[in-house]
Amino acid sequence: MDVLLISPDPKSRELMALAVRSIERRLGSGITFRAAKNGELGATAAFRDRPDMVVADQIASREGAFSLAKTLRDAEDPYTGVIFVLLERRQDAWLAKWSGADAWFVKPVDPFELADLSLQLVPQKESA
Repeated sequence: MDVLLISPDPKSRELMALAVRSIERRLGSGITFRAAKNGELGATAAFRDRPDMVVADQIASREGAFSLAKTLRDAEDPYTGVIFVLLERRQDAWLAKWSGADAWFVKPVDPFELADLSLQLVPQKESA
């Protein structure tokens, strides 16, 4: 599985990777991580590399996580992988839904919840 992590904060990207990496054994294969420091770089990487999953921190500067997800979903050749958005506030859930994200989590993220949903959604998207 190929995962793109988007956040200006290296520590946040590290925590995202730890949460996702916990599914490696259950997945039965390795996980490759890519990283981007902001939404613009993340969109470029997602369109170029077509990872299985994008995890975007809401604080992703320049183009934020909501705008990023909307850009990926509304493109002429849309990104069809799984998109998770990490929220600062529960009240922003409507923006995550509007953006086309598959799921969203309020920080601090429960790594088990993120891992379980990853295992559920990635195979669904791959078979679609």
